[in-house]
Amino acid sequence: MILSCTSDSTTELKIREFEGAVCEDCPKVRISIPEAQDNTLLGKSVNTAVREEIIELLDFAQNNNAIDIPGAIDAFTTGFRNLQEEFPEELTGWEASVTGTKSYEDPSLLTLKLETYLFTGGAHGYGATRYLNFDKETGAELSGTELLNDPEAFSEFAEKVFRKKYDIPEEAPINSTGFMFEENRFTLPENIGLSANALVLHYNPYEVASYADGSLILEIPLDKGLAFLERPDY
Repeated sequence: MILSCTSDSTTELKIREFEGAVCEDCPKVRISIPEAQDNTLLGKSVNTAVREEIIELLDFAQNNNAIDIPGAIDAFTTGFRNLQEEFPEELTGWEASVTGTKSYEDPSLLTLKLETYLFTGGAHGYGATRYLNFDKETGAELSGTELLNDPEAFSEFAEKVFRKKYDIPEEAPINSTGFMFEENRFTLPENIGLSANALVLHYNPYEVASYADGSLILEIPLDKGLAFLERPDY
């Protein structure tokens, strides 16, 4: 594990790095995440949320019941070893990576962005992005819709932005050009967060489109998105 400081004038964060064992037939694991340095409600919430995301990614079979990041790396390695013994001639190398950064911060809200990649065989790996939002006063983790004062009204607004960006006629079904929204109805993505200049809606691969389409990202300028956010000081 490698520990290095990052400059942060508001919430004290440090980048902590983890790596799996390095050998010819070991899975490759590289993790670089922000870690809160204080013992406040916010600090505990940030570190718990990031840790749980990584455990869910690496210990996906829950074979090891990992409780921390090193344990999750061990679980990932164990899963690889088990398959290696069963299919020694067919198994290709596994790989996992997580890179976390601070995406946004103001006096009320902190948003972290986790970019993940997982390959456990098959034609290709899977890359995804996860936004983690935190109320800095209470320390509570906020879902994307909890950032919004009126999720239904925002969804209507976002659908118009989505249709314009992807050339879907207003009167046509949302899936008319090849998207895969459930029940042919527009829905907000699982991942909503803030960047320095925008309210970000991030659809990961397979969420509403094929893998070949990659991630679908809407960035709504903050001057337009402010009206939909729960707190006026955002």
